[in-house]
Amino acid sequence: MSGLKVYNSYTRQKELFEPITKGHVGMYVCGPTVSGESHLGHARPFITFDVVFRYLMHLGYKVRYVRNITDAGHFEEEGREAEDKISKKAVLEKLEPMELVQKYTNLFHWAMHEFNNLEPTIEPTATGHIVEQIEMIKKIISAGYAYEVNGSVYFDVRKYADNYPYGKLSGRVLDDLQSASSRSEIGRELDGQDEKHNREDFALWKQAAPEHIMRWVSPWGIGFPGWHIECSAMSSKYLGEQFDIHGGGMDLMFPHHESEIAQSSICHGGHEPARYWLHNNMITINGKKMGKSYGNQIMLTHLFSGQHPLLQQAYSPMTIRFFILQTHYRSTLDFSNEALQASEKGLKRMWEAYQNLNKILSDNAGIAEGGSDETLVAKVMRLSSELDEFMMDDLNTAKVLANMFELVPVINSLKDGHIKLNDIGLRTLTELQTKFHTYLESVFGLKGESEKEDGKLGGVLQLLAEIRKDARSKKDYATSDKIRNQLQQLGIDMKDEKDGGVSISFS
Repeated sequence: MSGLKVYNSYTRQKELFEPITKGHVGMYVCGPTVSGESHLGHARPFITFDVVFRYLMHLGYKVRYVRNITDAGHFEEEGREAEDKISKKAVLEKLEPMELVQKYTNLFHWAMHEFNNLEPTIEPTATGHIVEQIEMIKKIISAGYAYEVNGSVYFDVRKYADNYPYGKLSGRVLDDLQSASSRSEIGRELDGQDEKHNREDFALWKQAAPEHIMRWVSPWGIGFPGWHIECSAMSSKYLGEQFDIHGGGMDLMFPHHESEIAQSSICHGGHEPARYWLHNNMITINGKKMGKSYGNQIMLTHLFSGQHPLLQQAYSPMTIRFFILQTHYRSTLDFSNEALQASEKGLKRMWEAYQNLNKILSDNAGIAEGGSDETLVAKVMRLSSELDEFMMDDLNTAKVLANMFELVPVINSLKDGHIKLNDIGLRTLTELQTKFHTYLESVFGLKGESEKEDGKLGGVLQLLAEIRKDARSKKDYATSDKIRNQLQQLGIDMKDEKDGGVSISFS
């Protein structure tokens, strides 16, 4: 059906995309952990794979896009102690865990709507698939690749590595992992706290302490699932034992995706779960990955309102989407106010040209079919045809937009009369308009903002936050509280933060 090539992280090369079932694509993307608000770094994978979803449908595929909600689990992330983020945050916010989950799931969905992301075909939750996870764990134990200790179950990585290519996706070498684990956990060993057979083993199921709120009955006692088993259970249930595309951020390659491959392979006769692994690169600030551990997160509501020490103004969801798409998904994207301001101006210029092109075609019915300026026609047709070539070559949105910017001066010259309409001709104009519509709206999911009331929301919230901050500095707490309380009645929570910023969330 297509000549689409994608970079497969598993084989480390570009490959021709050929789905398992002709005309159909199964795609699984790791969704949010709803223990808190999403930040700019989280926006990149969801916008990236929304474009992948849109483009596959544009090519004529019937796509089943599964993106999960992680609302439970024992998280084992590289360089950090394992924890249950949902229960931990629920205690801090004095909410029941599922209250917390609902709050941040609603906020996530709101942000995805603002970004104009299409809804996934299926959006399963981890807590809704405990039975499937337990069944997978049983299979892994029966196959001899997992063991139970004190009500917890661990995957035996060393035994798996003896028979399968462990580390192929992430490039990690087991001996190095063992050495690093030994150095970092020697204190735990001396305290007798480490119940795993090998340092690199990961949890499939954890015994729940009496005070642990989220807990389920299992053959090994009352407990809760590990993080990695959740995605394996949900992807295989809705897409089968092997499916076409598994996507996510590059930070998930290890340990999450590497662990998914290991446990799924054991359950499914040695087959890796996905044929193509696609990973977007990170968003950085001054060269550092954006994340809680670095203290440099910019929440999406901060971006939309401008209320953050690193921000000079509010930025609209479409500006952020455009900013992300101007860089190839596998390249690092560094945040700066200057870059976002340039994206804001670039999007405005691009969209105005698109509107001008639509107006030219609707107002000029008498344009000659063929263009008289052969050089101009050849240039426009070349730049237009390359849009398809760039997208077919590993979804290069950056090159597509670069070509479209080269076409903007042509459109503006047609509007101003510096280029005559008959120089380019109706056929070329129609092709140009079709390509702009296809890529700007259908594939890239962009929308015009000049007439959108939503585009003004950030500025209004920024103004209210500044008025409230000024009132508090003057000890006018009546005005400050009135703004906060009336916004709260509208479903908007405005809170002061320690760094001087303001947190704005939508309930």
